[in-house]
Amino acid sequence: MELIDGKKISAEIKDECKEKALRLIRSGKEPCLAVILVGNDPASSIYVNNKKKACEYCNIKSLSYELDENTTEKELLDLIEKLNNDPSVDGILVQLPLPKHIDEDKVFAAIDPLKDVDGFHIKNVGALCIGKPVLVSCTPAGVIELLKRSNVEISGKRCVVIGRSNIVGKPMALLMLSENATVTICHSRTKDLEAVCKEADILIVAIGKPRFIDSKYVKDGAVVIDVGIHRDENNKICGDVNFDDVKEKVSKITPVPGGVGPMTIAMLMSNVITACERK
Repeated sequence: MELIDGKKISAEIKDECKEKALRLIRSGKEPCLAVILVGNDPASSIYVNNKKKACEYCNIKSLSYELDENTTEKELLDLIEKLNNDPSVDGILVQLPLPKHIDEDKVFAAIDPLKDVDGFHIKNVGALCIGKPVLVSCTPAGVIELLKRSNVEISGKRCVVIGRSNIVGKPMALLMLSENATVTICHSRTKDLEAVCKEADILIVAIGKPRFIDSKYVKDGAVVIDVGIHRDENNKICGDVNFDDVKEKVSKITPVPGGVGPMTIAMLMSNVITACERK
C-alpha cells in the first residue's frame, strides 16, 4: 500500500505557481485574487486565511473583502460587478457557506466566467461537459493531479465516484471521463452500492459520511481517493473511508488529513494563474 501524499504534491504545484507568477509579473501582469467573506463563520475565516497565505507564497496579490453577516444580496452582487469590471483582478472567490438570505446560485451566476476560479459558473460547468479548456472546480481538479503525479493510469480504467454534488461528484465524473476512464456515479439511491464499488479500479469517495466505506466496498489493488473530512466522536479528523480497515486491500490511498485537502488551495492558486495567463 502506498500513501498518496497530498501535502507533497500540493507543495510542488504551489512552487510551479510561484515560478509562473514571477514570469507573469516580469511581463507586466500581476496575478490577483479577490476573496469575499460574508459573516463570521469560524471555519470560513480559517479557510480565507489559508488562501491569503497561499497567495502570498505563490506571488499572487490578494484582496480581501470581509462583509457583515447582514450584508444584503444586492450589496454582494454590486461588489462582484465592481470586481468583474476591475482589470487588475484575475480571480473572484466567494467563500461558502453564505448567510441564508443570499441566493448562492445568483452569486455564482454573477461572477465573470473568466474570473470564476472556483469553477462554479454555469458556463464553466457547461464547457467542462463538452471538453473545452476551462477553470475547473478546485477539489476535482486536485484529485486528477494527485492521480497523475502518483503515476496512476486513468485511461481505460473503471472509476466509481460516490456522490453527485455540483461541487465535487459531477465535475469529478466529467474530468475522469475526459481522461478516458469508464465512469459510474453512485448516490443515495444506488442499488447494491457495495457491488458497484467493488468493480472500481479507482474509487473516489465524496459521500459525506464519516468512515462509511470499509473493505467490503473495495476491490483488491484498487486506488482509493477520500474527499471527505469530518471530526469523529473523539474530535479526531477522519474521512469518508475507514482507512485502517481498507489500507491492506488497496494499492494506493489518500490519507485524511494530508490527502485531497491541501490540493484544493493549490488548484485555486493554479486557476488564478491560468485566469491571469488567458487575460
